[in-house]
Amino acid sequence: MKKVLALICVLAMVFCLAACGSSSSSTAAPATAAPAAAAPAEPAAADDSIVIGICQLVQHPALDAATEGFKDAVTAALGDKVTFLEQNGSGDSAACATICNQFVSEEVDLIMANATPALQAAASATNSIPILGTSVTDYGSALGIDNWTGVTGTNISGTSDLAPLDGQAQIIQELFPDAKTVGLVYCSGEANSLFQIDSIEPMIQALGFETVRFSFADSNDVSAVITNACGECDVLYIPTDNTAASCTEAINNVALNAGTPIVCGEEGICAGCGVATLSIDYYDLGTATGEMAVDILTGGADVSAMEVRFAPQFTKEFNADLCTALGINVPDDYVAIG
Repeated sequence: MKKVLALICVLAMVFCLAACGSSSSSTAAPATAAPAAAAPAEPAAADDSIVIGICQLVQHPALDAATEGFKDAVTAALGDKVTFLEQNGSGDSAACATICNQFVSEEVDLIMANATPALQAAASATNSIPILGTSVTDYGSALGIDNWTGVTGTNISGTSDLAPLDGQAQIIQELFPDAKTVGLVYCSGEANSLFQIDSIEPMIQALGFETVRFSFADSNDVSAVITNACGECDVLYIPTDNTAASCTEAINNVALNAGTPIVCGEEGICAGCGVATLSIDYYDLGTATGEMAVDILTGGADVSAMEVRFAPQFTKEFNADLCTALGINVPDDYVAIG
């Protein structure tokens, strides 16, 4: 009987040891598997991709060219590693705000804001994601920065489309020396336009002309404002203004019928309703902005320390058809808008 009890005790001890061994091994298994779960390969591959959000205020030739130049420059450097989320605000600042907030929620790597209202919307949406503006005339005015030095010190930089305003004033004198009154026409809702008007008005007055301001709130009253301006002035001046750029056909219908010439701040507006301009190349401006984006995304450049850049060259251009229709003779150093 004792032998039987001894045998039973031995068997019980064997089963206990087996159970303990099994329990110990099942507890250790997750510890050996944990490192593989903690460092998956998928996110590392995803980190190589770059997403850029593009918010363009409105569709017109100048802004379209800037966006195209930007995308071409970035694609040339980054190839298929970059994805563009491209949205158009249709001229509505509130729509630009919605677009930029969406870019922030999608955690894009960089925002390109094309035109002043788009830049302002992006600046309100984020203070951490790098923002590059283009087709923005004056960053100090756009962002409310006093004593503007050319560097924002924030997550914003970019390129300016400001052409020499004194040179544009001189075009008015060169082509229309006998004019007495120059009408300054702009959109009251665009900070970039008001900046240009404030800057160029004393320059035009210094050349001996009287000036009168005419502003429109949006596209709905463009024709009425142009009609009033043509009735009071010998020549009109329109700066780089996005609302005007979207309404060149309406402007031209009024001004041409009235026989009133228009000098413009950029090529796109001039092609639609102007006789002459001192303009930049917006594709080149977009290209420069794209190069800045590449420096930030792959070169480690600090956007807060990047100076706003300007177009490298300016060209005197004329609208051959409108000059012929209005009997305007243009000097040889002007280039016809293609």
